[in-house]
Amino acid sequence: MKHFAVSASDGIPPRPQDGETDLGNTETAFGTAGEDRMTQKGFKTFRRRSAQARQKADQMQGQRVGVEAAAPVGTDSSQPVPTSAEVKQPNAKPKLEKLQPQSTRPARATTRLELDPQSRVEIAQEPPAGLPTRFDPWLQMPEIPFDFLGQKPSRLPLVSAFRASPTARAFDLLRTRLLHSLKAHGWKRVAITSPAAGGGTTFSAVNLALSLARVPQSRTVLMDMNFRHPGIASALGIPPHGNMAAFLAGEVPLGQHLQRLSDTLAVGCNCHPELNASDILHDRRAAEVISSMIEETGADTVLFDLPPVLEHDDVTAFLPQVDGVLLISDGDRTTAAELAACEKMLAGHAPLLGVVLNRAQQSDKSQVTP
Repeated sequence: MKHFAVSASDGIPPRPQDGETDLGNTETAFGTAGEDRMTQKGFKTFRRRSAQARQKADQMQGQRVGVEAAAPVGTDSSQPVPTSAEVKQPNAKPKLEKLQPQSTRPARATTRLELDPQSRVEIAQEPPAGLPTRFDPWLQMPEIPFDFLGQKPSRLPLVSAFRASPTARAFDLLRTRLLHSLKAHGWKRVAITSPAAGGGTTFSAVNLALSLARVPQSRTVLMDMNFRHPGIASALGIPPHGNMAAFLAGEVPLGQHLQRLSDTLAVGCNCHPELNASDILHDRRAAEVISSMIEETGADTVLFDLPPVLEHDDVTAFLPQVDGVLLISDGDRTTAAELAACEKMLAGHAPLLGVVLNRAQQSDKSQVTP
């Protein structure tokens, strides 16, 4: 590079043209004698432009510091600093920007059905009251008219017709003691039998069932299991109905065999005597039908009128299906030896719930021996 020196006599270096830098002035400020010198006018121009550059740099630094100080805590420092043109003025209106919601879940094609608010229909959440919650076979059994007051003649006297008699009080006492025993052990099935025929088994079974039916909110079932001499229908004074052998074999449904006398009493009669009664009672289908009947009807107590213990094996064949036995003793005919023989036959098969003394010499002292 060549240096052009200006003599001291000239004094003033050439003025730079528009768009040119002042580099030429700096270069021509050197003297010919090797001494670094700058003219007075060039020095003033250099100092003026240096001062303007420093002032502009200080102004830009001040704006940058002001913007950083106004930024809230937690602002990302990686964001660009606004320039002087982007700094908001105090009286300037804020510029509203529409923000688009961002979702991290993948977009799915969904269809939404918009309904008219006026066309909405309120749906009831609770079912209407008064409807039955489940099917109850007890209520589906046919109900037949029955004379609880004893105005119609019957083969046997019924305690429901003479409530003030000592016999009625004796059966109520038997009912209460029986219910206590059954409740204490969780039992339901009671067999009623006697040592010999004519001891009053059917009479006791019918009147005990009528006394149990007087308990509110209870369900009692009376079954005629004396295939040789059935007598429940005639003792109650109701029309003969039912085939017990077909029912125990599962050939007749429950609703066609059992009949309701009231809301608390149902009976299963037998109009077809059978000489092979023990064979029917030994059948496993009989046990299944009886268990199903008790479960479906929800019976609290089931009474089985059975033939005598010492005359046939019907009772022995049926003992596995009962929880306990009530033994009816005839005060005029039953002997102590017969009672002992009955207790021996029942031992180990079914508990003896008690001995009922029938036809006692003093009716007001009818006894129930537990």
